[in-house]
Amino acid sequence: MANVDIKVPSPGESISEVRIAQWLVSDGEVVEKDQVIAEIDSDKATLELSAEESGRITLLAEADATVNVGDVVAKLDTSVKPAAKKEVKVQETKEQKQVASAQEAAKPAAAVHATPVAAKMMEEKGLSADKVKGSGPKGRITKSDVAAYVAGGVDPGAIAMNGWGGKRDQSRQKMSTLRKKVAERLVMVKNQTAMLTTFNEVDMSAVMELRNEYKDKFKEEKGVSLGFMSFFTKAVTEALRQFPSVNAQIDGEEMVMHDYADIGIAVSSPKGLMVPVVRNAERLSLAEIESAIKTLAIKARDGKLSIDEMTGGTFTITNGGVFGSMLSTPIINPPQSAILGMHNIVDRPIAVNGQVVIRPVMYVALSYDHRIIDGKESVSFLYKVKEMIEDPSKMVFGGKDPGEVLLGL
Repeated sequence: MANVDIKVPSPGESISEVRIAQWLVSDGEVVEKDQVIAEIDSDKATLELSAEESGRITLLAEADATVNVGDVVAKLDTSVKPAAKKEVKVQETKEQKQVASAQEAAKPAAAVHATPVAAKMMEEKGLSADKVKGSGPKGRITKSDVAAYVAGGVDPGAIAMNGWGGKRDQSRQKMSTLRKKVAERLVMVKNQTAMLTTFNEVDMSAVMELRNEYKDKFKEEKGVSLGFMSFFTKAVTEALRQFPSVNAQIDGEEMVMHDYADIGIAVSSPKGLMVPVVRNAERLSLAEIESAIKTLAIKARDGKLSIDEMTGGTFTITNGGVFGSMLSTPIINPPQSAILGMHNIVDRPIAVNGQVVIRPVMYVALSYDHRIIDGKESVSFLYKVKEMIEDPSKMVFGGKDPGEVLLGL
């Protein structure tokens, strides 16, 4: 009997232990090479564990157990091979094909192409497998796929209303390693930084008019949609160039300054809010920023973000407005020193040239670490972002008025 040890891989530097979120195979099951056999949670990401060879698997650790990186959690008996699939060629009549097709359609959706956990989730929510796209081997639907589908919005008629109805039941579930780490970091930020938040309001008329005029041509030529996040990202990078302390970090008794802007963009995922990083955003065009954000958002939704893609940012932008938030005080993403919060756009009465007019207004918030960023710098930074959003041409001229650039002022 030839045994192969399956060890816990390292999710990234400085991570020493992980949690086995779930086994996707049963003890004693015969698995194929490269088949996904488990999902593993770390404090930064969720990874898939695959079989290195074909064989009968023996599980050595329980689901939900915390194990060390490098631990042997399963063994494979490679002398046992998966049964060969027999190909039977049968001449089918038209009627037989129709019957087979109907029988296939009538099968329980969760039973054919889903992991046991995913099948149970779909059964509980009344979902059909044909509505959920599988990301596992051979299109197999995983727990993350179901969670992503639900998070993305489900047809109201597709969910059975069997989980809400005044029964007064309670249930408990263990916090994931990622959720526990997020909780620790949030408390640490509140306790170890001198966090303060400043606010302003932005008239979105100019950006909205520009977007409405060019969004179709932009998508046709650039291949991506034109959203508000790229405008704010570009405005932020120009403002960071003028106020470098907002882009800095504290390391012990030193201030670490950056001559680049790696912008973390908070995106929603089935496992919660993730903050992938757009590298060197100060060099990117609006189309390149939109493309980078789209790629990272899809990876977050599918649980495919790497550790490198979520670390090393110098500044973060979060948009609670997509969920309807009017105003909030975002918490700094350590070790960064500031974070910009965007909110929903609402028609509000404002004064323009002595007249009350109705304009689409967004409230913005900048939370910052007062240990490294002075009040004047934080307020000036946020006001500079406001200026560039209200007059997008200033983004082209480094945050200055085009007339000043022309005159060399």
